[in-house]
Amino acid sequence: MISLKNIHKSYAMGFNVLHVIKGIDLEIKEGELVSIMGSSGSGKSTLLNILGILDNYDKGEYRLDGRLMAGLTETKAALLRNDYIGFVFQSFNLISFKNAMENVALPLYYKRIGRKKRNRIAMEYLERVGLADWAEHMPNELSGGQKQRVAIARALIAKPKIILADEPTGALDSSTSLEVMKILKDINNEGITVIIVTHEADISIMTKRIIRLKDGIIEKDFKPEMQNELAEVSA
Repeated sequence: MISLKNIHKSYAMGFNVLHVIKGIDLEIKEGELVSIMGSSGSGKSTLLNILGILDNYDKGEYRLDGRLMAGLTETKAALLRNDYIGFVFQSFNLISFKNAMENVALPLYYKRIGRKKRNRIAMEYLERVGLADWAEHMPNELSGGQKQRVAIARALIAKPKIILADEPTGALDSSTSLEVMKILKDINNEGITVIIVTHEADISIMTKRIIRLKDGIIEKDFKPEMQNELAEVSA
């Protein structure tokens, strides 16, 4: 599904160049549930932007479903994002003047689906995340957990093959974080690839694979249960 080979990314900072991603090799198979961890400045958000075709890379090769992600026009990149990727952000990114149903329906508007049909489909996805009764409520009337569930429903409505979640529980309390992770795990159980950027260890251990970045390279790539088994052996 996702193949990265020797990916590099730098940013110009005045007269200086900041080398953020320093030669990453990574394979993520269809249907995986993966977390990407790392301290601030490790490159995890930059990597997620590259995976989401929101940012270009300078060197290397990124293939999505076998297709090389290089030299894309913004129009082609947008079409690929619409076909493949659903995004979930820490800040929810809901439109303040649209209610929950309208926010969820938005991706279908860009697919030129009529209002009545897209609102009906949006209601189905709101019901799926337990918010059908909140369809007419505006974002400022929703709790943080409810906003994130609306954002997840919006990410799912276009039937993406991949969900990219950038700190999806970062603005939530612990119990609400668990609810959001349960929804993401349920989505993954349906065969959708889910990639979560997080700095929270208790969130990462709920995924099936953890990729730890440090200074722009992969420091560690492991399965949480294997780590637990090793800890028990050494104890």
